[in-house]
Amino acid sequence: MTLTVLFAAGQELYNDYQAPLSQALQEQALDAELVTDAPPESVDYIIYAPSSALQDFTPYTRCKAVLNLWAGVEKIVGNPTLTQPLCRMVDPSLTQGMVEYVCGHVLRHHLGMDAHIHARPGDWHAVEPPLAQERKVGILGLGALGQAVAQALAGFGFDLHGWARSPRSVPGMRCHHGQDGLDACLSHAEILVTLLPLTAGTENLLDRRALALLPEGAALINPGRGRLVDDTALIAALDSGQIGHATLDVFRTEPLPADHPFWAHPRVTVTPHIAATTRARTAARVIAGNIARGEKGLAFMNVVDRGRGY
Repeated sequence: MTLTVLFAAGQELYNDYQAPLSQALQEQALDAELVTDAPPESVDYIIYAPSSALQDFTPYTRCKAVLNLWAGVEKIVGNPTLTQPLCRMVDPSLTQGMVEYVCGHVLRHHLGMDAHIHARPGDWHAVEPPLAQERKVGILGLGALGQAVAQALAGFGFDLHGWARSPRSVPGMRCHHGQDGLDACLSHAEILVTLLPLTAGTENLLDRRALALLPEGAALINPGRGRLVDDTALIAALDSGQIGHATLDVFRTEPLPADHPFWAHPRVTVTPHIAATTRARTAARVIAGNIARGEKGLAFMNVVDRGRGY
């Protein structure tokens, strides 16, 4: 029987995904029809983005799984009509993009490159940067992305500290957990990277108190979730010099409004949510592979834990 796969992530994304998804489904030897509209009771799988107009999953009684195109699921995980398994996107290309973004900006702040990039004629910043093993880097969030970033940074020899809600063991890193562990991780982090999911427990995690625990002049790199950071507290910490610089890729409102203080602040770098973008060619293979697992009676990959919210 032909499977009906509903692409419910909008026409613009469908234009990008139609060809790679069709090819990926064929490569998995799946007899599947990719559609943008169908009677709900006929749909076997839903490919989804949180911006989708589809919000009521109740009529989709035959649907076996909802396959999210993004890693973040906070906008859908609490939907009471969603009773089907929800799978987040874990794509090697997305992970690689995040690793490259974080490593680039960690090295930028570690080496003090901004002083040279913005130097005026006659500015001779002959300051010897420390070696990587002399620089403490903290990573909040030790899931797939956090561990991949840690592995890459460990290759440079950075003194790595990581934090997760529950105990973790990551090679090349000192791991912390719980509130005391969070405080310890923050107190060591001359450069802090945030890769946590957004949950009730992580929203505004980096508030005035948390930012004050960082070493004076620390750099913050946030490619995780905009609402992890209290914007008002961050601006105050930047103004006081407690935070030396903030490189921000995610925001409470996107695109970031033109009148937001981050744009004009001399110690803020704004990037337009580019750290870990989903690439259609590789994401299509992940989705088709998960559908193939479902049809073989195997457990879906990357199923969201509703209780944890990720």
